[in-house]
Amino acid sequence: MIVDSALYRKGGRVDVDCAPQDLHELRSRITDTGDFVWVGLHQPTEAELEDVAIAFGLHPLAVEDAFKAHQRPKLERYEDSLFLVLKTLWYVDEDDAVETGEINVFVGEDFVVTVRHGKGSQLQSARTFLESDETVLVHGPSAVVYAVCDTVVDGYMAVVDELQIDVDEVEESVFSPARTNDSVRIYTLKREIAEVRRAVMPLRDPMRRFATGAVTGMDEQAAPFFRDVADHLSQAADVVETLDGLLSTAFDAHLARISVQQNDDMRKISAGVGLVAAPTLIAGVYGMNFAYIPELRWHLGYFFALFLMFGTSGVLWVWFKKSGWL
Repeated sequence: MIVDSALYRKGGRVDVDCAPQDLHELRSRITDTGDFVWVGLHQPTEAELEDVAIAFGLHPLAVEDAFKAHQRPKLERYEDSLFLVLKTLWYVDEDDAVETGEINVFVGEDFVVTVRHGKGSQLQSARTFLESDETVLVHGPSAVVYAVCDTVVDGYMAVVDELQIDVDEVEESVFSPARTNDSVRIYTLKREIAEVRRAVMPLRDPMRRFATGAVTGMDEQAAPFFRDVADHLSQAADVVETLDGLLSTAFDAHLARISVQQNDDMRKISAGVGLVAAPTLIAGVYGMNFAYIPELRWHLGYFFALFLMFGTSGVLWVWFKKSGWL
């Protein structure tokens, strides 16, 4: 569906007396150089997207990508328009899960069309920001692209901050004195970090091109705004790489602790077996059915055997205790 459509002139929104769906009429109101239209769609049907494509002359291959979604972040040029794909991210703390959406942006000389997929990809805040700041909006379609990218990258930073908290919790758990089973959570977090990487890393090249003014059709005076976005994106990428390395280290440490704990358990089991084996050996010897066994007919033989059993176990217990086996 078309969420919003508007005409902008000289850094402000122009009131027009036509329905949001009447795109041909809306575009016909462009009269001055610098005027442009911004149309926002959310999970449109194929027919709705086809109407928009006809109204703005969008390339069919780009329209197909925007309808099917699930695209890799990229920047492509089709004739006289640009097609930008962004992955949106948001974090579900209860499940340690990173959910993804997608924003497809068509940019022409006098129009911007944004196609959103996923509940976490709202752009109302970006539109509100632009409409409240004339100094940014005067850059035309480039300002819209900046606002959309800035909103998306801010979402990356929020997700990275949440992942940082979870990784800290994992590290604390792995190195705590208590016995923990952190392997499942470590795997889950590494998988979610991989999801973040798939959104962040491919976007670095388009942001670099925007920041250096190397993209034809984008206002070169808007480059400083994109440099700020590119800087935040680089920060997010660096943190993602760091978190992934920390999780790998934590997993290795977790396996090492399990190995140490198993060795400790085996020492305790061996010590326990030793404490039982010595009395069992003595009892077994004196329990054999031979007529001539030393001390067999001794009046204190029974008590001597008991003393020997408990004494041997006591000596072994002291030895194992000093050795740290118990």
